Amino acid sequence: MVFIEKRKHWLQKIENAWKEKSIVWLRGVRRSGKTTLCKSIPGVELFDCELPRVRRSLEDPESFFSNLMSKTIALDEIHRLDNPSEVLKIAADYFPKLRVIATGSSTLGAHKKFKDTLTDRKREVWLTPMNSKDLDIFDHIKTNDRLLKGGLPGFSLKPEYQESDFKDWVDSFWAKDVQSQFSIRKSDSFLKFFELLALQSGGLFEAQSFAAPCGVSHNTINSFVNVLELTNVALRLRPYSKNKNREITSASKIFFFDTGFISYFHGWTELHSRDLGYLWEHLALNELLYTHDIRDIHHWRDKAKNEIDFVIKTRGKEPIAIECKWKAENFNPKCLYHFRSYHPGTKNYVVAEDVSKPYVKKIGEHKVTFVGLSQLSEVGK
Repeated sequence: MVFIEKRKHWLQKIENAWKEKSIVWLRGVRRSGKTTLCKSIPGVELFDCELPRVRRSLEDPESFFSNLMSKTIALDEIHRLDNPSEVLKIAADYFPKLRVIATGSSTLGAHKKFKDTLTDRKREVWLTPMNSKDLDIFDHIKTNDRLLKGGLPGFSLKPEYQESDFKDWVDSFWAKDVQSQFSIRKSDSFLKFFELLALQSGGLFEAQSFAAPCGVSHNTINSFVNVLELTNVALRLRPYSKNKNREITSASKIFFFDTGFISYFHGWTELHSRDLGYLWEHLALNELLYTHDIRDIHHWRDKAKNEIDFVIKTRGKEPIAIECKWKAENFNPKCLYHFRSYHPGTKNYVVAEDVSKPYVKKIGEHKVTFVGLSQLSEVGK
């Protein structure tokens, strides 16, 4: 609880969202800390929609909101209500001074019960696994531990690595997030795909390559990955390109949401040097998601297999190139040269674990800024 109380950066994101709309949708995978974070909001009154008495009281939303004593409420696991979108719509339209935060493990549109996604009435906050601001709170969590144990607070804060935590999480995810919301009948195929996607995280995604090992069609694989995207488990990065003859234009990369699960499915109980750079790229993506919409984060690759790890492109601004290296000295500018020959620009970054203070280095015709993880979220803001 001490840890969650200190997550002021997440509380500030929620406050900022409330300045724009009275309804905030707090999403994130199970055990990411949504409930405890809500409890730490000053003056909040939390209602657990898992409880029958809470569900009964919300059958008449107008009466429920009229009788509230507090000005800030949290509706936890709101998808358990019969008509959650109507409840939030009434709160937004008829009780505009009431601040409501509702939680769920998936994007709001994923729930079958949400007939209205409340596009103009809400703001979303995505509670990702622990980022650098979270790690700063507890300096005993070293980077290697964060990579191995992952970023779910209950996992990272344990003194020892617990494989059973990951197995239990997968079982709960299947039962409570997948079966209860989606029409997925082939549990063995789905869970096999879940594991294979973790093992191939960060690679170019081709549905056909998963079909035979999972015993289903490529169309079914596409429906599986769609479920994992909606539940915040699969992170899809689309390619950045302008030249279809020389660049990859259609193949997305799929990243698994957390380094701990990648380590778990690989069977790693300790990390070796060959694992660190691979997991570091995932940690960098997690950091970018704190300040950037995932739709603005891309990967880049040309047909000669030159690659840039991440490209941030927002409307009206030049593309930002980001390379991830465990050690700054391992950066090779070759791919950057190729990228800038297609997409001119000046904002080039390398994020490395051994950089504590940003510095700029002139490499050929380009200036490259080297940053650590804690500075990465500020890039492109």
